[in-house]
Amino acid sequence: MKAAQYNKLFDEVIKNYHVIDDVDQVFKNPFDPTSFEHLLYRKNWIDTVQWHYEDIIRLPNIDPTEALTLKRKIDASNQDRTDMVEYIDSYFLDKFKNVKVKEGAKINSETPAWAIDRLSILALKIYHMEEEATRKTASEEHRAKCLDKLNVLLEQRVDLSTAIDDLLHDFATGEKYVKVYKQMKMYNDADTNPMLYKK
Repeated sequence: MKAAQYNKLFDEVIKNYHVIDDVDQVFKNPFDPTSFEHLLYRKNWIDTVQWHYEDIIRLPNIDPTEALTLKRKIDASNQDRTDMVEYIDSYFLDKFKNVKVKEGAKINSETPAWAIDRLSILALKIYHMEEEATRKTASEEHRAKCLDKLNVLLEQRVDLSTAIDDLLHDFATGEKYVKVYKQMKMYNDADTNPMLYKK
């Protein structure tokens, strides 16, 4: 798959989410659980739900108890997001495991999955900025500003997609090699967060 196909899939996920447009809706992944598309679909769904969690928690009159519950959901969603990134990187580790790495090959500062994570978030920015650029209840000035921002986001997507394709090509040809570090987040772990283990 090329990054353009990732973008198409992400756009479809976001469109599917907005049919009901509810953070509590049932998640249905149409792809085979063993497929790469399944991982991408799940990844963008997590990002889409979290996008809307973040909108809700910023309501000025939100009930504090409701906000705390939502904060816990956001924390859990962040962990899911990180886990999915690691699953995607594991896919690439396996995909390129038999590539003969060239002498002098280098690692990349960002793993493929974290670049795809940024592409997933970019798809959400594009969707929602386009909404604002075409919102009839907004002023003409607001729509014009949002259209300018949308064009920048679309340019970013082209650049990031190209960079991802180039990186995967470098992995496939042995110009670079895949190396992944687990995130090792500490705040969700009762063994490493002192606020939890001191209780």
